[in-house]
Amino acid sequence: MKWLLVFGFGGVGSVLRVAIALALPFRVFPWATLGVNFAGCLAIGVLYEVFETHPPLVNPWRIALVGGLLGGFTTFSAFGLETWLLLQSGRALAAVFYALGSVALGVLGVAAGIALARGAS
Repeated sequence: MKWLLVFGFGGVGSVLRVAIALALPFRVFPWATLGVNFAGCLAIGVLYEVFETHPPLVNPWRIALVGGLLGGFTTFSAFGLETWLLLQSGRALAAVFYALGSVALGVLGVAAGIALARGAS
């Protein structure tokens, strides 16, 4: 059942993200992605606090909304929450390493993927 919730809510999140991207196409600056990432981080912050303070609400809504809806909408929200949790646990160095490492590895991954695709053609 939980996988059906992730699947269904993930589809809704993905459709929302694509609809926003189509409404605000990337011409000069990726406003749609920036907005989606902020909205996803705001939403995961609200949901995290609600689920932490109201444990009976956790299942199955946590997996449906966090893993499904927000996972389909933007995984940047998970990145934001994980960085915040590292900071809250007093692991500032780990948080900085995680944040910088995620951005650097993400850009490196894109560059490597492009290079691989170009080399294959």
